[in-house]
Amino acid sequence: MSILINKDTRVVFQGITGESGSLHARACIKYGTKVVAGVTPGRGGQRFDDSVPIFDSVLDAVKSEAADVACIFVPPRFAADAIIEAADAGCRLVICITEGIPVLDMVKVRRFMEGRSTLLLGPNCPGVITPGESKIGIMPGHIHMPGNIGVLSKSGTLTYEAVAQLTKLGVGQSTCVGIGGDPVAGLDFIDVLDLFNKDPNTHGVIMIGEIGGNAEEKAAEWIQKNMKKPVAAFIAGRAAPPGKRMGHAGAIIAGGKGTAADKIAALEAAGVKVAPTPGDMGTTMVSLLG
Repeated sequence: MSILINKDTRVVFQGITGESGSLHARACIKYGTKVVAGVTPGRGGQRFDDSVPIFDSVLDAVKSEAADVACIFVPPRFAADAIIEAADAGCRLVICITEGIPVLDMVKVRRFMEGRSTLLLGPNCPGVITPGESKIGIMPGHIHMPGNIGVLSKSGTLTYEAVAQLTKLGVGQSTCVGIGGDPVAGLDFIDVLDLFNKDPNTHGVIMIGEIGGNAEEKAAEWIQKNMKKPVAAFIAGRAAPPGKRMGHAGAIIAGGKGTAADKIAALEAAGVKVAPTPGDMGTTMVSLLG
């Protein structure tokens, strides 16, 4: 069992003919992901690499190829409309890789998706992978190994680092989810922790947060009340000076809130073991396993 995606997931790539979209679509197909359709307006009727049919709209792709998950590789100015289009077409999950989407555009997206069953992952995220079954996004597939540890992160790069450490230690992963670091986004820590908590194939979770906002503190409170599995964590940005944005649009300490110290204290109070450095994420998780 896995969360969000598996070997049967049928994916439509929005922006499949663009430079980034085509590069990562090929990598996903090579990994074994069922990329059943692409969408580029005006290219309907063509084929990507002589195999994947291209459609003018997501609705056409869903109707023709039974695609149930959309992966978005379109420029920032078009990305909000692409998310809305995929949700309106009935995709159960929309994964938006695009970064740099204006915050007000994402506010419009969030309002549109209220009350809908479609889940949104991202934007500005690496995607999701169930090792050995399906990868949808930009993560390097070869570092992953099937197993029982869930990985949940705001940072794409630190996701890969945690995964590489686990694999080197001989510890496989159930599903790895990058939620992105934008201030207005889809699935948050609690949403994914809940999925991992209910997944019998996940025996523990590495959660990677960063400075800015209060998502980590909220997650700590939820973990203390609900989590039945061990959680290891790392908080990025301990050395970041206040008032400076560090990489992600949401990673900024404002009004004296959102500091690494506050987040670490909240997580430790909830029983989460926090790795002192990025290089300790794997061993910290292993130390919690029976």
